[in-house]
Amino acid sequence: MLRRLAVVPLLLTTCLAAPAAAADAAVPPAATVRHPPPAPVGCADVHVPGAAYTVSACLADLTTTGTVPTGHTDPADWAGLEAPGTVTPSGVPGVQVDGYFPDTSTTNTNHGWHHDSQFVVRLPRHWNGGLVVAGPPGVREQYANDRIISDQVLAKGYAYAATDKGNTGSEIYRDGERPGDAILEWHRRFAELTRAAQRTAAAYYGHAPRTTYAAGLSAGGYLVRWQLEHYPRLYTGGIDWNALTFTRNGSLLTTLPPALRAYPRYRAGEPDAHAEMLAAGYPAGSEALWDYHYRTQWDFLQRVIREEVDPGYDGAAQAGTPFCPAGTGAGCDTDYDFASRPAAVHRVVDRIALSGRIQRPLISIQGTLDVLTPRSAFGDVYHRMVADAGRSALHRYVLVAGGTHTDGLVPLAPRTLKPMLPSFVTAFAELETWTRHTS
Repeated sequence: MLRRLAVVPLLLTTCLAAPAAAADAAVPPAATVRHPPPAPVGCADVHVPGAAYTVSACLADLTTTGTVPTGHTDPADWAGLEAPGTVTPSGVPGVQVDGYFPDTSTTNTNHGWHHDSQFVVRLPRHWNGGLVVAGPPGVREQYANDRIISDQVLAKGYAYAATDKGNTGSEIYRDGERPGDAILEWHRRFAELTRAAQRTAAAYYGHAPRTTYAAGLSAGGYLVRWQLEHYPRLYTGGIDWNALTFTRNGSLLTTLPPALRAYPRYRAGEPDAHAEMLAAGYPAGSEALWDYHYRTQWDFLQRVIREEVDPGYDGAAQAGTPFCPAGTGAGCDTDYDFASRPAAVHRVVDRIALSGRIQRPLISIQGTLDVLTPRSAFGDVYHRMVADAGRSALHRYVLVAGGTHTDGLVPLAPRTLKPMLPSFVTAFAELETWTRHTS
């Protein structure tokens, strides 16, 4: 069901991991909506349990090398998530299934369906017996991970499935009846697709997947952690990359307002502002990233996430006022103070907060120069939460020196920043070895 009907303007970025060079392409405009090509003659439809609609296609190559020319992916959805010049694997024939589960919201216009809970399932001809399930970063759609995850795991023989999380775009807070419902739906849709993809693979190949991994970047990494905490029986293990982490202390709602207050003063040359940025968790050495994030991400994300969990803060307004000056007062997200908000707001965050009580092996990779989910407030915090929950044996935490939130940001400081995709590939191989010895 749809909650709150007013509209906020579409900004340059619409996701937790917006690209550096193509931020305005994070959500494809209506004029570029693609329609899935018809299935080739002789390509049997693949049934996805629980789906309201599906269309199957037998493809010569399920990787982006093949799906871009055939129209079975959306380059705008993964634009900016990889460093310039990245080469990914190719040459994986098989079947792709696009479709959607029953849902009442309509934020995802992909394929002209105007229907949320869209998904993609890819079944390689030469299957290794495994399945990888992913959710997109931020408010992107089901094809967002096609270069950084799908191509990588398809080349190893895995089946692959991805969800749009049940709502997309710049107004996710409109979905659901209560504050927090839109984010909670992300987790339900991820688990729904995992179950369906496991049954689909079992029917298609003749036996169920022997291993199932959850994988994701940013908000997708948050989904991985939640799945291993709440739905462990579905998975062999998981891997997250610069993961968002909601905790009872607020997460983005506590890290973004200090940056919104301090950065304009830092840019103006005020001597104390730099120390305030560092104190808020933004690492020394990441200064070249601050202006881009201030202009395209920090303000937008503060307002959208705050509207989802604390809609009463700005009254009848929808996601506040962009870039309101510090000191504006009530309703200005720059002045937002999560700690002082009513208990009801804290209860909403409790609904979506992680606990650290993972029940399957998890590898977390974290860039040391991430300024959207900086390590001191995100990666380090979750690592401590896992330890405090007594689950340290199930968690491996990998710091990537020079890594930042998305590899598309590397050109902003090429002498300082390092692409993290190679670290993801290495960590995934480590996860395979680890779970092979523990399963």
